[in-house]
Amino acid sequence: MIWKSQPNLEEINRIGGRCAVGHLGIEVTEVGTDFLKGTMPVDHRTTQPFGLLHGGASAMLAETLASIAANHCVDARHFCVGMEINCNHVRSVREGEVVGTATPLHLGRSSQVWDIRIEDPEGRLAAISRMTISVIARDA
Repeated sequence: MIWKSQPNLEEINRIGGRCAVGHLGIEVTEVGTDFLKGTMPVDHRTTQPFGLLHGGASAMLAETLASIAANHCVDARHFCVGMEINCNHVRSVREGEVVGTATPLHLGRSSQVWDIRIEDPEGRLAAISRMTISVIARDA
């Protein structure tokens, strides 16, 4: 198990509801032994003018999941912040909701790297993202 503190879905979603995460309808839905999963609707909040899922919304889902997961993989003396994210969009999505799954590729003392897969309502890969995270001591 990768968690230093067990993610509490109710608390995560309550906090997320008060910021951009809630505005886009992102909800964390599942915690596994080595992954964090969440959903985001494909609607007027998350599409671009042509009616397709906006790439920035996909990147926000990816960053949200990886950031939440990363902060639960460090002890109370540390916190995590994003350093870099990339997102490759491989399939357009017009409706329904997408599901993102964040899994760690590297959990180090000073950095983490997360892989985030975003799938369409049929389970097909819509986007793939990688995020690098800095682990910072709270007293720094």
